[in-house]
Amino acid sequence: MHKVVTVEMGKDILSENRHLADHNRALLDEHHIRAFDFLGAIGSGKTLIIEKLVDHLKSKGKRAAAIAGDVSGDDDYQRFVSHGIPAANINTGKECHLDAHLVDHALEDLPLEKLDYLFIENVGNLVCPVDFPVGSHERVVVISVTEGDDMVRKHPAIFAFSDVIVINKVDLAEVMGVDPKILERDAKRINPGARIIKMDTRRGNGMDELVSALGL
Repeated sequence: MHKVVTVEMGKDILSENRHLADHNRALLDEHHIRAFDFLGAIGSGKTLIIEKLVDHLKSKGKRAAAIAGDVSGDDDYQRFVSHGIPAANINTGKECHLDAHLVDHALEDLPLEKLDYLFIENVGNLVCPVDFPVGSHERVVVISVTEGDDMVRKHPAIFAFSDVIVINKVDLAEVMGVDPKILERDAKRINPGARIIKMDTRRGNGMDELVSALGL
């Protein structure tokens, strides 16, 4: 009986999250804001990629904001603010993912009427965020070659439900003994429709391809 109750509660939580995610999407659409949910492990390079995308949009006269999701602290939030954009910081405590409810509250603190784009940086892991859409228009998952060439196979769900897959830090592939082609091959097998971008974010390699894939 305990297992049945647990399953039903889980279904209710996921259903409510989807409902709130739809609400967030409707709110963003009402304000003509395009939103991207960035997923990936700690250290994969999500924050730097978002920073570079923000600077790219600013150079085009576009207005962006960011939501930083972390278990604790505000390091990523401070990095976003340093680029002169509106930002919100979400600390999840013991929770290993953002959910639609948390993002809903963060949206209340942003000047939606003045924005064109929103970047949501999810909590850093490849498991928990999968089942919790937050209302974004697209999901971007970032993986670094420093995580090994078996990470796509170990975490298939997050890649299967992402629109864009970034293989980052390819400049370190040789020293790490990792073949980015293996990561790309596994990603294509799991999600043939995803756009796959290989990047060296610090040097800017692959940025043009990512900008194109995101329609920015």
